[in-house]
Amino acid sequence: MLYIVPTPIGNLEDMTFRAINVLKAVDIILAEDTRTSAPMLKHFGIDKKVFAHHQHNEHKAVQEIIRLLKEGNDIALISDAGTPAISDPGFLLVREAIKEGLDVQCLPGATAFVPALVNSGLPNDRFCFEGFLPVKKGRQTRLKSLAEEKRTMIFYESPHRLLKSLEEFIQVFGTDRQASVSREISKMFEETVRGTLEELKLHFETHPIKGEFVCCVAGQP
Repeated sequence: MLYIVPTPIGNLEDMTFRAINVLKAVDIILAEDTRTSAPMLKHFGIDKKVFAHHQHNEHKAVQEIIRLLKEGNDIALISDAGTPAISDPGFLLVREAIKEGLDVQCLPGATAFVPALVNSGLPNDRFCFEGFLPVKKGRQTRLKSLAEEKRTMIFYESPHRLLKSLEEFIQVFGTDRQASVSREISKMFEETVRGTLEELKLHFETHPIKGEFVCCVAGQP
């Protein structure tokens, strides 16, 4: 069995009992960064073989992992924080395991965009998750394709590109479009700022930009 196991995005109390039990029971754990995962695994008393599985080696590693699964090993995939394969490595492995007829099971658990969406106060009956926009090539094309989107849109963004993204959102969606920016979800300094895109841009021009961000932008009225 290949288990996809979400891990806390901040507060370790967000770890589920089931996730702990699965990680204790499997033969091998695949971690996005073994150094990041080590303190969390130690905290929960999980002592297993841990191997790195990240965006730089996942293409090469997939076939070896499939071989281990076929030999009868139970393997769990975790990311640094949140649910694997959601803007993190995991999709390629899941797809190949399914193709090979292997059992795959994804546990429910922490992910950043759901609390950010609910906290935004924007309509959440229908939404589209865009994750990280392309850094360079294809960025403007992706944004322009969303110009007429009526559902609430969700984006992940890093601190050093937040202002650039807000400026681009204004260009595509207009200064008065309602939006929210959440940062450090489930951590000590969790914060959500709401308002128009112009108000959010002005806010972050005069406030420290630290942490990881989730931007929710209202769809076209």
